Amino acid sequence: MRKYLILIALVCLAVIPIGAAAVTDKQPHAAAETAKTETAADDLPSSPAYIAKIFTMGGTTYVKLDYIQWYQGSEADRVFREREQDPEMTEAPDGYYIVNDDPTLHTYAVVDDAEVFMQIYNRSGSWDDADIQADERITLRKFRSLFTKDNEEIMSSFPYRVTIANGKVVKIVQQFIP
Repeated sequence: MRKYLILIALVCLAVIPIGAAAVTDKQPHAAAETAKTETAADDLPSSPAYIAKIFTMGGTTYVKLDYIQWYQGSEADRVFREREQDPEMTEAPDGYYIVNDDPTLHTYAVVDDAEVFMQIYNRSGSWDDADIQADERITLRKFRSLFTKDNEEIMSSFPYRVTIANGKVVKIVQQFIP
């Protein structure tokens, strides 16, 4: 009987870490990002993603990310030709191409002092007045305020480069789209 109890305990100890790893909500590359500690956000890798939603719960801001693949230049043209197979078009329009094969959403907390850089957004209340200001730094609070009912669909349609450290978002950069 004692042997069986020890065997059951060993099996449970082996299964618990596997189960915990199975419910993680991170992309495979996120492990490398979170392994670095106390590193400036500029030194960490970033991943392209859509921000499907931004919300605050219990005083913490969270984002729901939909990871994408972002291609530019000749690589964009190659992937475009493979996927679109349109004899009329042989190059990716505007020199970039986005692939979103997995629309799974991943939720991450955002650190309060996260760096946020925008290229274009509704500064005045009208998108007609929006103009490009490359890498304009705004606060996380301002960024969160841009996802209003009226603007959420537009803000969610922009790709962003998101940097994660220690399981939390530390930097968000809106991707410029020509």
